Amino acid sequence: MSSNSLSKNAKGVNRFLGTKLKGNPTQLYDAASYLIVNGGKRLRPFMVMKSCEILGGKLKDAMPAACAVEMIHNFTLVHDDIMDNDEMRHGVPTVHKKFGIPIAILAGDVLFSKAYQILSNSNLPSKATNELVSRLAKACVDVCEGQLLDIKMAETKKIPSQANYIKMIKKKTSSLFDVSCSMGAICAKAKQRDITKLSTFGKNLGIAFQITDDLIGVLGDPRMTKKPVGNDLREGKKSLPIVLAITKSKGNDKKTILKTFGNAKATKKDIEKAIESIRALGIEKIVRKQALLYSEKAQKSLNNYSGSAKIELLNLLNFVVKRSL
Repeated sequence: MSSNSLSKNAKGVNRFLGTKLKGNPTQLYDAASYLIVNGGKRLRPFMVMKSCEILGGKLKDAMPAACAVEMIHNFTLVHDDIMDNDEMRHGVPTVHKKFGIPIAILAGDVLFSKAYQILSNSNLPSKATNELVSRLAKACVDVCEGQLLDIKMAETKKIPSQANYIKMIKKKTSSLFDVSCSMGAICAKAKQRDITKLSTFGKNLGIAFQITDDLIGVLGDPRMTKKPVGNDLREGKKSLPIVLAITKSKGNDKKTILKTFGNAKATKKDIEKAIESIRALGIEKIVRKQALLYSEKAQKSLNNYSGSAKIELLNLLNFVVKRSL
């Protein structure tokens, strides 16, 4: 992935976001813009802009939609961190740790509301604006449904099927990637079939992104992930690599993995042994192959297009799937 292309896009998005997240009381807007100021690659806005560009649209027409999606993404992060009681994100304390839970909830609500305010004030024809609002609202509902599926999955002792895991990440993660691409296409005043193709690209990229992310969560280098080794395993997260490891393991390997799974008191040595067993089962190869299948589906949906925006979207796809552990 050309980090130059991503960071150039991020700069424009950050400037636009900076003008929209100002107001009184200042503490509320400081809290709302806190995660945005402290990092993030702006992948979703990038997808909005490039999906508009690939269909011959003007980038200035896509900027409000790009920023609306980023605000919604950050809204979900703020509320997720409260639900999960997480203390760090992007290497800084989470919003609720820095500002307290009441202000964090309000900051999330401001981000959510501002996203729709920005969309409704864009200069696009009213038909396009209505479709943008409608699609983003549906994506938000999907994220909430996916989040609850995830919570329910965590509460039960049952190990979910692979199909249920995919259903959950489709809603919780992939829906915002999907809507980013379809909103970009709408901003280009594209035909319905083009909106559908871009939407398909985003959906499959989103699934590949989450599968790879979950792999990094289990086998990733803590210096890169900024999380303790085996964090997802200790927390009992039913992500694809862990589900596959528990399902495929036998005998001592299974005992070793289950000893650490969801065990907050698991020692560093227990975790290391469990990770060794997961590696020996060849889980990385299996999960990478799955991510690649969704990546190929995404690639296929861009077959009819050409130009630099297509290359940049495919580079992003490649970057997402081949991220190192």
